[in-house]
Amino acid sequence: MSAKRITMRQLREVLRLSLSAGLSIRKISASTKISVGSIQQILKRAEQFQLSWPLPDDLDDQALALKFYPRADAKPARRHQEPDWIELHRAQEKGVTKQLLWEEYTQQFPNRCYSYSQFCARYEDWRGKQQRSMRQTHNAGEKLFLDYAGQTIPIVCAASGEIRQAQIFVAVLGASNYTYAEATWTQSLPDWLGSHVRAFEFFGGTPKLLVPDNLKKAASIKAAVTIRN
Repeated sequence: MSAKRITMRQLREVLRLSLSAGLSIRKISASTKISVGSIQQILKRAEQFQLSWPLPDDLDDQALALKFYPRADAKPARRHQEPDWIELHRAQEKGVTKQLLWEEYTQQFPNRCYSYSQFCARYEDWRGKQQRSMRQTHNAGEKLFLDYAGQTIPIVCAASGEIRQAQIFVAVLGASNYTYAEATWTQSLPDWLGSHVRAFEFFGGTPKLLVPDNLKKAASIKAAVTIRN
């Protein structure tokens, strides 16, 4: 899938597909490769501005950019604006996706932004220059790495429409990267231990070592095993 940057041309396309063609948000997202959330924001502002298609003749690209993104740098493109890679990296470590980070970047610099593929390539290039890592060798069945993913998944109750956020437990074997993942309602001790049991059943055995990323959870496991023994 080749993603595109949210240029003023693409913003106009979102408005055209909605205001003129009458397409749904999901169909517009499939056509433009822009996230549903971003399209919702664009159309909400378009409704506030009482825009109709075709757009007014005096609404050129710079005026359109400032109308939708008042804080954006809407100067005509001469060269791409380099993102703040350090801040972006910190945000991604907290679970923010590259797609969302790129969309926020394009909103800030709508006429001077990298395409999504360029953005990802330059980020990976920057990150590769920052990291100094030592290669580790893992023996088969020796270590199982455990953690919760930074992001949660919304679960919609079909009966009530209530939305709850589910936690994502992930277990990865060090040698093969064979992965088990499941959703639980919480990160509490019962859910944490239950996820371990189901992971062991999935892998068909237990490793020599468990390597949890969260030290508090590791202490919980040790305490629970001690009590059981």
